[in-house]
Amino acid sequence: MIPTEEVSARRREIEYKLKQEELTLSFIKDSLEKSDQLTKNMVAILSSFESRLMKLENSIIPVYKQTENLQRLQENVEKTLSCLDHVISYYHVAKDTEKIIKEGPTGRLEEYLNCMDKIQKAVEYFQDNNPDSPELNRVKSLFERGKESLESEFRSLMTRHTKPVPPILILDLISGDDDMEPQEEMFLEHLPEGVLHDIIRISGWLVENGRNQDFMTVYFQIRSVQLDRSIKGLKDHFRKNSSSTGVPYSPAIQNKRKDTPTKKPVKRPGHEHDLRVKHLSDALSDKHGPAAGRDDVFDIEIDAYIHCVSAFVKLAQSEYQLLTDIVPEHHQKKTFDSLIQESLDNLIMEGDNIVSAARKAIIRHDYSAVLTIFPILKHLKQMKPEFDQVLQGTAAGTKNKLPGLITSMETTGAKALEEFADNIKNDPDKEYNMPKDGTVHELTSNAILFLQQLLDFQETAGAMLASQETSSSASSYSSEFSRRLLSTYICKVLGNLQLNLLSKSKVYEDPALSAIFLHNNYNYILKSLEKSELIQLVAVTQKTAERSYRELIEQQIQTYQRSWLKVTDYILERNLPVFQPGVKLKDKERQMIKERFKGFNDGLEELCKIQKAWAIPDMEQRDKIRRAQKTIVKETYGAFLNRYGNVPFTKNPEKYIKYQVEQVGEMIEKLFDTSA
Repeated sequence: MIPTEEVSARRREIEYKLKQEELTLSFIKDSLEKSDQLTKNMVAILSSFESRLMKLENSIIPVYKQTENLQRLQENVEKTLSCLDHVISYYHVAKDTEKIIKEGPTGRLEEYLNCMDKIQKAVEYFQDNNPDSPELNRVKSLFERGKESLESEFRSLMTRHTKPVPPILILDLISGDDDMEPQEEMFLEHLPEGVLHDIIRISGWLVENGRNQDFMTVYFQIRSVQLDRSIKGLKDHFRKNSSSTGVPYSPAIQNKRKDTPTKKPVKRPGHEHDLRVKHLSDALSDKHGPAAGRDDVFDIEIDAYIHCVSAFVKLAQSEYQLLTDIVPEHHQKKTFDSLIQESLDNLIMEGDNIVSAARKAIIRHDYSAVLTIFPILKHLKQMKPEFDQVLQGTAAGTKNKLPGLITSMETTGAKALEEFADNIKNDPDKEYNMPKDGTVHELTSNAILFLQQLLDFQETAGAMLASQETSSSASSYSSEFSRRLLSTYICKVLGNLQLNLLSKSKVYEDPALSAIFLHNNYNYILKSLEKSELIQLVAVTQKTAERSYRELIEQQIQTYQRSWLKVTDYILERNLPVFQPGVKLKDKERQMIKERFKGFNDGLEELCKIQKAWAIPDMEQRDKIRRAQKTIVKETYGAFLNRYGNVPFTKNPEKYIKYQVEQVGEMIEKLFDTSA
């Protein structure tokens, strides 16, 4: 059994726990009741707050809407006032700008253009909103006046500041392609920078607002005169300076002047072509012979023309670059076409005059004068790519002017070449025109001189000949075809010359002088061919030409040597009788020996006297012919003298034995020398 005390203790413990739990439950119950009460109170507060918010919202929203309407009304009032101010300002434009418009844009262009913009807007406003307003007529009148002032200012600026380019500067520009690096390319500054800026602003405004193109006409007229005056100034510069100081090339090429008004922009497209302006005297130096002095002035004119052609291209390029900043793009080509017309027409007309002068020279058979078109034609063809580029976009008539001049020059040159060849063939055989000493004929020297001059213009001359060809080969023109044509032509001239010389040689009664004449001419032709490139050009179609001339020269030497047979035949052993040593000569035999000595002496003296006056200009050939003849005569005479010099055929041997062998050699050594 469990003790009573322990049971009592457990009972008390359980009772205590139950009592604690009751207290806890009571506390929880009280807490829940309080929580419910608080919740109810909070709900009541929130409900009250919500009710108040609704009342506040219902009160504020109408006020907000009223305020918004008031703000909108205020903005409308402000906008209306602003519009009224804006409209009213149009009524004040004329008054505010009239003074500036009347005074003009000089010195205050930007302010003036701003006034013009205001007037333009006023005109547009009145036209749209109040076309019957008297203010419209006032602002329109003011606008037209302002536009006229701008046009007048444009003309004034262009007129005052457009000046011809100095000749020295043009020569610098022309020569710059050869002497300057690409990045150092010279660029003309036609107008001061500030002036150019004003002109660009005025032109831009006139195009955009004035709807006026009259200023473009003003522009090309003024610039056209300037371009023409620049080129004419260069020509006058040549006329004044070339005769006394040589070609007036600018010292700036060596000195690179710093005071020249130029710029150095980035290299523009189209400047790759190597422009080479070459003075005519470089191409034809010392080749005109007697015509050089006569044609000096004309040569200067030709040289000036060549430079003017180059100047036109350079100046036109510069003009186009200037024009692109001033004239609207869709008007640039037409304006440029008009701008260059006068200068281009003058160049073409001067070229036509040169062609006309060449044709007159052909009529009077002055073919050396015709050669002046060759450097011009060569230069024109060299410049044609740049010409085509500069004239790109111009009218067809403008583009065709240079090709037309080139064709005219080619036709005239080809005619001159053909007539020259015919003239060589048909030059008359007149005794008074033949050299008395058998030297080189003037026809030969002139013909060779003419052909040598063609060497400087091989492509040009070849193109001239090709332009007259109608064969399929000509249609597929090439430099090789041109070279063959020129070679054929030169061979034709040389062939005609040879035929004419043969005919002329028959004028001489003495066959020996005829042989010397042909020898001199053939030798002159050969040496001239060898000294120049003519021999290579001839060899293109006639490879044996050099050998043929050497054979002709040798033939004439042999013909000449036969003239001495009438001297040496007297003393040839085969023509003499055989004498026995120690046997007394008969009278007939003595007489024969006398006749032989006398015949030799007379023949020697006669030939030496006659042939001393003849001429062989080539020292080498002269010595060769003397040496050969001296050897033949001395050997023959020496043998004769050794055989009969000691034979007693006469009592006066000095009468017949007049010359010793060496004396004979000395006499022959004096042949072809009038000073001996």
